[in-house]
Amino acid sequence: MAVSATGPVRSSAYADRVVAVETGDIEPVGAGDRHGTPRQLFWTWSSPNLEFATIFVGVLAVSVFGLSFWQAIAAVVLGNGLGALTHGLLSARGPRYGVPQMVLSRLGFGYWGNLAPAALMSVTAGIGWFAVNSVSGAFALNTLTGLPLPASLAVVVVVQSGIAFFGHNLVQAYEKYVFAVLAVIFAIVTVVTFAQAHPNAPSGAGGVGGFLLTMGAAFGYAAGWNPYAADYTRYLPATVSGRAVGWFAALGLFVSCTVLMGVGAASATIGGGADQTPTAAFTGHLPGWLATITLLAIVLGAIAANALNIYSGALAFLTLGITLPLAWRRAIVALGFGAVGYVLALFGLSDAGAAYENFLLVISYWIAPWLGVVFADQWLCAGRDASALLTDRSRIGWPGLVSFLAGAVISILFFANQSLYLGPVPAAIPQIGDITFLVGFVIAAALYLILGRRGVARSLS
Repeated sequence: MAVSATGPVRSSAYADRVVAVETGDIEPVGAGDRHGTPRQLFWTWSSPNLEFATIFVGVLAVSVFGLSFWQAIAAVVLGNGLGALTHGLLSARGPRYGVPQMVLSRLGFGYWGNLAPAALMSVTAGIGWFAVNSVSGAFALNTLTGLPLPASLAVVVVVQSGIAFFGHNLVQAYEKYVFAVLAVIFAIVTVVTFAQAHPNAPSGAGGVGGFLLTMGAAFGYAAGWNPYAADYTRYLPATVSGRAVGWFAALGLFVSCTVLMGVGAASATIGGGADQTPTAAFTGHLPGWLATITLLAIVLGAIAANALNIYSGALAFLTLGITLPLAWRRAIVALGFGAVGYVLALFGLSDAGAAYENFLLVISYWIAPWLGVVFADQWLCAGRDASALLTDRSRIGWPGLVSFLAGAVISILFFANQSLYLGPVPAAIPQIGDITFLVGFVIAAALYLILGRRGVARSLS
């Protein structure tokens, strides 16, 4: 194994082999294993969002947050646009360093300070999102086959955990080949849904607050992929265009999220049975043959999303520095996350709608201040090689950690989820909605620009 400024470099025969267990984990990818082109990122980030969880954001905008269809579209375009922009910027750094996103996070947080966001990423991706998406896939499989929900959930979890077990190349291959199937099915669903929808129906008086809640939920959904960004670009050759990498990643995320959230908003104007499961309510207005293949698409889409969730969650877990005496430690951790996610998903089968709404609104709260630190550090390090900092265990990274915690804690004042906690600001000014993610980002970025400037200059001198 060779050594670079970022630590030991993987030298293996993995390369572009698909049906092979990925032998490395968080160390830099060597030149011999680099392969692929930027355009593959379009389906890498389209396929995992062509699923019911994406649709449900649009449903929430109209049925829960009280927006009209057109108000919902405007909100999700803005929210997805911001999430896709940050995703593209983060993705572009992967080929240069060849390491996962949560390893790159050490640049702003230091080796030890980075333990906080890495732990949060492990929980939210490898367990949280995994459980949420598994539930939607299980509902679809249950409606499609009549298989009991726990058994449907088991089938979905086993398949997606198996893909993540093999690793990066099989994950990418699945996203590529399932994309064509999902794109065709959801294109037909989009046409049929809009033909029956009532886009000019009056809103439910959601107002500015409902608009900001929807925008925050859309941003939380799109930006929820941000901590994964470099995980799927680190295998690309170091010579690829960073701009192309960023654009393809951002477009895949933006287009898929916006189209399907729009479909969800349109479907909410049609109406459905209140006693139905979410997936059954969505497919209830479709012709029988289309409802059947749509349920299949929802299952395939849930697997596409969770293959990424469990794979990246395992990488984040290993970033914590936990030593495991295993030859395939990333693969084994992925299976462990799958087992834990299955148990948690079982508890989400009874109240999927409320649980999903709360999770969407909460997920962006830690990601926003994390992004603030990451981008502020990138600004301070512009034009300089910071790769040596990735393995420097002497860096506690207190400026990044303090900025992150300050942004996260102060932004709680703006928390606007009625079923969990209503902060004093939206309580006093209901029209403000939920701007927690914006406040967290701005505070963390501004504070890091002040606290981290001297440390960055000293580290890179």
